[in-house]
Amino acid sequence: MMGVWDLAAAICLLLGAFFSFSAGVGVLRFDNLFSRMHVVAKPQVLGLLLLLTALGLRLQDRTSVALLVLVAVFQLMTSPVAAHMVGRAGVRTGHTAPSSVRTADDPSPETDAER
Repeated sequence: MMGVWDLAAAICLLLGAFFSFSAGVGVLRFDNLFSRMHVVAKPQVLGLLLLLTALGLRLQDRTSVALLVLVAVFQLMTSPVAAHMVGRAGVRTGHTAPSSVRTADDPSPETDAER
């Protein structure tokens, strides 16, 4: 018979798999850089955190949970930096949305390349 912890781990596992899968589908389906950057940064991290939570609930060992927390912290630290660098490289090389889609606050590739 499944306990409460096993049920919570199964729910977290299924939700984490769903978010990770939706991030992969979003990378294939979205057409511009900023949409792809968003789908890689947000749902993928949430999916990984849910998977790590499920693993921590299933293992329930202090050492394993401590290592899982370290993985989660490093993921939360590196994902925004990576997304920022991808966006910045896209703006500098001109691989962003067409000028008709961009807003007035978006920097143009010409002004950023001159810096």
